[in-house]
Amino acid sequence: MQTISQIYQAEIKIKKSTFLAFICPFDAFDSLLENLKKEHTKAVHFVWAYRFLNKFHQIVEDKNDDGEPKGTSALPSLNVLRGVELVNVAVIIVRYFGGIKLGTGGLVRAYSEAVNAAVAKAVLIPLKEQIKISIALKFLSRFEYFLNKNKIYFKKEFKENEVLLLIDVESKQKENFKQFSQKFNAIFM
Repeated sequence: MQTISQIYQAEIKIKKSTFLAFICPFDAFDSLLENLKKEHTKAVHFVWAYRFLNKFHQIVEDKNDDGEPKGTSALPSLNVLRGVELVNVAVIIVRYFGGIKLGTGGLVRAYSEAVNAAVAKAVLIPLKEQIKISIALKFLSRFEYFLNKNKIYFKKEFKENEVLLLIDVESKQKENFKQFSQKFNAIFM
């Protein structure tokens, strides 16, 4: 899975209609949508879709066609996000109608192309999950060695008889780390 850390924009024109696609971190979605509606008062549609991980690490998705025919705009936009495995990301497409109807197939292609153009401009970064783990002080050096050897970023907080490690780990590293941790009766928080 991948994510982004800032807002990216792309513009395409199809049969006199203009499609402005904005891809953003999910945390910025509400404010960006509000700002775009204020900024683009003559736009006819504000189509959006998003995907994020909830606290149980499940992917939550939602979308809105904003008056476009059902299934012709938000679903194709969401499918682009799915296709490149983007999470904790939202996309908003602002459409200025150019007077020529595109038909259902044309709309699907236009919205997909707009989102693909924004994704192409984005810097995609691997999604990292933060794990909190409590370990006994006597095992700290072994954990530090393992984390450094595997190039896993971590911070330490010293408690009375233990250390709390805050670890940023990619999904592919997570299982190796959990297997290593089990040998030392580490407590995941």
